[in-house]
Amino acid sequence: MTSVRQLEKSISYRFVNQSIAELALTHRSAARLNNERLEFLGDAILGFLIADELSNRFPEAPEGLLSRQRALLVNQQTLATLASQLQLGDLLVLGPGELKSGGRKRESILADAMEAVIGAVYQDGGLEVCRAVVLSFYSSLLGSGSAEIVHKDSKTRLQELLQSKSLPLPVYQVVSIGGEEHEQVFLVSCQISLLQESTFGQGANRRLAEQQAATRAIEALGV
Repeated sequence: MTSVRQLEKSISYRFVNQSIAELALTHRSAARLNNERLEFLGDAILGFLIADELSNRFPEAPEGLLSRQRALLVNQQTLATLASQLQLGDLLVLGPGELKSGGRKRESILADAMEAVIGAVYQDGGLEVCRAVVLSFYSSLLGSGSAEIVHKDSKTRLQELLQSKSLPLPVYQVVSIGGEEHEQVFLVSCQISLLQESTFGQGANRRLAEQQAATRAIEALGV
């Protein structure tokens, strides 16, 4: 199965113009024609669609709260998590350097690719088709009954869960630091008493790696 077909299957959308999808999966390290312009477009479309959805779902919420929720829902960590769920990293066309340095799992690359895919769907299918695809990505995050809890970062959620059970707090440890000096990749472990094995996360800094490790701990707990 080609990368485009796999992408179409994972996002439940069939591209009319498959070259747009191919471009969305092409990182700037791999070709002069790449996904940067689609990323730019997707960023704007995503921000609008999430703002519109939050405004409709929570008509009584103040502007400040809606702005904070939108920022959390469209930030790099959230986008990278969504991209990982779609296994987008496996579909990307990367240059040799990015392949060697673990680019398929790099949060910034995954987040940018997610925006590029959104931009590609918008260009190919129009706004309402893109809205349906984006809302399918965010269905679980937007499923909360209150705007106050649309999104909490994973470390906070995990800490609150353990505190509610009177259990020790998570222990985070840096396992390794790789990559080039200007673009390091941190590997961090998270150990909690409810799991026999540690979970791991990667990110451009320790904080992001800890968030991913906490996310995986929450997923392992099934909460």
